[in-house]
Amino acid sequence: MLQHWGSNRAERDSPFPSPDRLTSPYRFYYSRNMEIRKAVAALEALAQETRLATFRALVQAGPEGLAAGALADAVACPASTLSFHLKALSAAGLVRARQEGRFIYYSADFTRMSALLAYLTEHCCKGMPQDCFSVVETALGTCCPPSERKCA
Repeated sequence: MLQHWGSNRAERDSPFPSPDRLTSPYRFYYSRNMEIRKAVAALEALAQETRLATFRALVQAGPEGLAAGALADAVACPASTLSFHLKALSAAGLVRARQEGRFIYYSADFTRMSALLAYLTEHCCKGMPQDCFSVVETALGTCCPPSERKCA
């Protein structure tokens, strides 16, 4: 939905919203718009072969993640190239880094991954999620054993 920018040019060109614009019924739906932007950023980050392989390796490693060197070996990627791809995944919120001593460990952000999957399947199967449940269970079965799943 388009935002109402006012009637005169000075008001439309101003970078600061006037008080009546903040309560206008024609404003963007900011929270929904932000969900879309986060989803697009995550999908954009995953739409590259090395980044997708890196993210999958981190998902397989689980919450403890992998050291940068082990991750580079796992995806057969030079350290400098991997650093570039990890930066893109981190910017999208899909990967977290933590330092332990001299090593940096990277892990998948499972909360963000779950939010992305929930967003993509929000209106799955025409509002009848029980029809899709077996598909989701199959996908989760390849990822995590049932005892390790944390479902809401």
